[in-house]
Amino acid sequence: MAKFPLNSFPELAPSHPADISKSIQKEYGRTLDDFVDGDVFLHPRAFTIDRTFAQEFATVFHESSPLFLSAPYAQAHGFADMLVHPLQVFNVILSLGVQNNSEKAIANLGYYNVQFLKPVYPGDTLTGRTRVLSKKVRGEGKPGIVHVNTLGLNQRGEVVIQYERKIMIPPGDGKSAPKRGDANLPFPVVKDPSCELPDAKSLSTDMKHHTLSNTYFEDFEAGQILVHKNMRTITDEHVPWTYRMGNTHPLHYDRLYSAGLSGPMSGEPIVYGGLVFGWLCGLASRDLTENMLWDLGYTEGYHTAPAISGDTVGSISRIVAKEEGPMPNTGILHVQLIGVKNVKTKEAFDKHGADLFIKENDKKDMGKEKIPEKIFEIERRILLKKKGYGA
Repeated sequence: MAKFPLNSFPELAPSHPADISKSIQKEYGRTLDDFVDGDVFLHPRAFTIDRTFAQEFATVFHESSPLFLSAPYAQAHGFADMLVHPLQVFNVILSLGVQNNSEKAIANLGYYNVQFLKPVYPGDTLTGRTRVLSKKVRGEGKPGIVHVNTLGLNQRGEVVIQYERKIMIPPGDGKSAPKRGDANLPFPVVKDPSCELPDAKSLSTDMKHHTLSNTYFEDFEAGQILVHKNMRTITDEHVPWTYRMGNTHPLHYDRLYSAGLSGPMSGEPIVYGGLVFGWLCGLASRDLTENMLWDLGYTEGYHTAPAISGDTVGSISRIVAKEEGPMPNTGILHVQLIGVKNVKTKEAFDKHGADLFIKENDKKDMGKEKIPEKIFEIERRILLKKKGYGA
């Protein structure tokens, strides 16, 4: 390792007058002109997720599954170590892509086909890359919609997560050359995705005491609606957590920026949606996923209203369907997750009933009003243990 001497040095600024003609203010993010179908962006920075960070995410976001809290429990179920929470993986990869994908975005329009392909363990390092699938131009001077596919890779180059999302992007000013990606960069999307899961041969009876006894696959039935009682008031903690995930969009942490916007997003910084996603899943976990073996992923989902500091959020889950799992003594739940804010979940359910489970964008054609307290909707699939698992 080279040595560089740190001798004292003279103060130069007083003898060098400032030349204001040389000022620079860099712009980050991309406008609509910068997106071209097929282009690939390699996202700057990489994140090594250490054990403390992984466990802190699980606890701050109210996760109750021991897979993300206890190394002995995870190892007893065949994993190499305690797992990094899938939504922490999702948040980090999404955030690493913000500088290329959405730092100038007007809105995140939806998540699609979120798939978790491999376990991520403490000590793993994540990188991300994105390919532009399509761009929809809606007219001169109008924002357009960009559809992207994003991959998260570990330090061995293995794809651990892949998903799509749609983003509303403002037009450019026509004065700057497009900041293109490179269509020739590698993009190892997994076209027939699957996940390889360990299969515990036997489990100590002590492990059964790590979870509640009423959250096994047999304890759920199709049609059940779980109104999760515990809720979470989001404080200004969301600001540092935004940057801890690597998200660089100023809408989430810069009050001067957010207050200077026009329209419904103007005012206080908006809580980064991936954090809201994480809290809503965590608030459902004690009733739903304590005996989870794997988060199989999410189909299309939407933030139907923003959250700000001081809002209190809560979850409601509906068991849409059940099926047998791929391993002995396992089963899969197909679940619709709904998020509400600033109203108790029971009150929201009593007031709106089945309308909570109708997509907000479908309601106009049905002659129904949108629900202002509803903030999120998505469907997920969860692999759960049966009571005889590992026996």
